Amino acid sequence: MHSRRRKSQEQGARRIRAAVGVRTAWHTVADGEFFCPDCGGDRNYRRCTGRRRFTVLGIPLLPRGVAGPVVECADCRGHFGTDSLDHPTSTRLSVMLRDAVHTVALAVLATGGAQTEPVRDAALGAVRDAGYEDCTEEQLLALVAALEADTGRLPEMFDSSGSTSGGAPSLEIELHEALEPLAPHLAPAGRERVLLVGARIALADGPYSPVEREVLTTIGSALLLCADDTARLLAAARTPS
Repeated sequence: MHSRRRKSQEQGARRIRAAVGVRTAWHTVADGEFFCPDCGGDRNYRRCTGRRRFTVLGIPLLPRGVAGPVVECADCRGHFGTDSLDHPTSTRLSVMLRDAVHTVALAVLATGGAQTEPVRDAALGAVRDAGYEDCTEEQLLALVAALEADTGRLPEMFDSSGSTSGGAPSLEIELHEALEPLAPHLAPAGRERVLLVGARIALADGPYSPVEREVLTTIGSALLLCADDTARLLAAARTPS
């Protein structure tokens, strides 16, 4: 008898829970494409805000406050915080990586490497491998010349002694703008590979010059690599494999 009574009470409680509850009505305020953490790939999303209401028999009666905002994946229907939109899509990440290698190659060429054929060839190969498959040597040299002519970017960057002059901060800004947004989204090995691209370009015509080493150190800093790791990688790049 007690068992039947307990079962009846449990069934009654379930019916009450089914009849009474709080539901959220979601409203889409934006949409787009993002990298879904659960799907592990690029997906469409809805950015939603919601309002909670106390319901009886499915009828909304009393407001219970706001919900969200949340990001809802159109594929798996998972809900995520809006900070998930800070992660670039796979497509965007590929573009950022391509542009980062392009900037690194230009920075090394701008140290004077554009004057030697091995460095030009190494820079062109790196840029093409990164995704600019139709890039030509003439285009790269034209960009270096344009940077040198732009007084807001690379004017008289190095003096006759090989030390940086007043224009050096412009190159540093250029590198940080291209590399810092990318760095948090790359594994340490990925950031190291970007630095090594620049190192191999610089080494194409012989040991690092003081100017090349300084630029490569700046690249390491922009990639959020510590000074010791940057020095280790630059030394390793000089050792034949």
